[in-house]
Amino acid sequence: MTDVRQRTVNSSETTKSETNNAKDQSDEEDDLAPGETTDPSTIPQGTEKTPDVLDGALKDINPRWRNWIIRGIFTWVMIFAFGFVIYMGPLALVLLVMAIQIKCFHEIILIGYIVYRSYDLPWFRTLSWYFLFASNYFFYGESLAAYFGVLLSRAEFLMPFFTYHRFISFSLYVAGLVAFVFSLVKKHYLKQFTLFGWTHVTLLIVVTQSHLIIQNIFEGLIWLLVPVSMIICNDIMAYMFGFFFGKTPLIQLSPKKTWEGFIGGALSTIVFGIVLSYGLVQFDFFVCPLRYDDIKEALSMDCERHPVFKVTEYNLPETLQGLFRIVGIPWTIMKIYPFILHSICMAIFASVIGPFGGFFASGFKRAFKIKDFGDTIPGHGGIMDRFDCQFLMATFIHVYYSSFIRVPNPTKLVQHVFTLKPEEQIQVFYMLRDRLLAKGILNGTDS
Repeated sequence: MTDVRQRTVNSSETTKSETNNAKDQSDEEDDLAPGETTDPSTIPQGTEKTPDVLDGALKDINPRWRNWIIRGIFTWVMIFAFGFVIYMGPLALVLLVMAIQIKCFHEIILIGYIVYRSYDLPWFRTLSWYFLFASNYFFYGESLAAYFGVLLSRAEFLMPFFTYHRFISFSLYVAGLVAFVFSLVKKHYLKQFTLFGWTHVTLLIVVTQSHLIIQNIFEGLIWLLVPVSMIICNDIMAYMFGFFFGKTPLIQLSPKKTWEGFIGGALSTIVFGIVLSYGLVQFDFFVCPLRYDDIKEALSMDCERHPVFKVTEYNLPETLQGLFRIVGIPWTIMKIYPFILHSICMAIFASVIGPFGGFFASGFKRAFKIKDFGDTIPGHGGIMDRFDCQFLMATFIHVYYSSFIRVPNPTKLVQHVFTLKPEEQIQVFYMLRDRLLAKGILNGTDS
């Protein structure tokens, strides 16, 4: 009798559980728009998409070589397109970075939109793009104020935006926060707060680091071109070495990555970085920062070269001098651009730590069972698939430059003074004169 009761209770609980599961499933299905699916694999996959012309021409080729050829073709297309943008100058590069940032943001937000079934939450996408605008307004405003404050201060209609930039930025964010609270639906609290966090993490990954890329551009094109090229070189050479010689798996997150590719890519990147750096430091166009010249009243890239871009003599260590004497070479000093030595550090980071940006992205994609972030670039995937390592590298370059390269810039200080009112500029002049006289740097005759 007890067994009968127990089976009856278990049967009742099972029926209740199935009913609840069915209800939960029904609630989830209510989130879907007609004709939509929650399967992450519905996200467009770029490595599977090929233009019809190439598809027809390569249909009889082995799939492994077919993907290799397609990937190679569009790699060169991207390299030549990037070269053209470089030719157009730093402002064109800034616009390119902004376009890439927007596309990367779109690809990540789209994954959240599909995976978390937010089709009946129309404010999610609207608020995501609003927060993108607000964060860009803050970060790009900060950069423009820091580098082109004199130019902005001359346009009266821009003065309120320049003067109250941070307050306006804060107000924009608070408006978005209030709108989010009003958009909350009782049935979807957890989902909405998850997506709110998703949006902010995406902003942290994409917008913050693209802002650092633009600051690198303003300090001189070489601080963008060398690290970007190193990542590209490492990606290509690691793929080539892995394709032809790869046998030993490197990391579980990316089964196709091999130690042979990792080591071959690293050595190739160091050599490539040295050669590229030596070539670029020969031209002021690549090493001079972008500044507003108030005398010419135009943007200028004329400058007195930073010490890292001037040939410097170094005494070789005694050990190396001894080795050279053994082979009959009386080499005791070395003349080299210091930037080339810095480029070796950058190359090591690009080839050893840089790939972990890709591994992080691979783990992210595996978590959501997708192969690519999108299908923008045939054979490669989405834009984010190509820039996962670039964002990490850009942050490293910004930190490296700020820590080891940056020196006080008199021109930049003077530009900050020129943003003041005329009477305040005169006050600064007299204060500086008095301090220099007090320290004995100036004498009465000089003043």
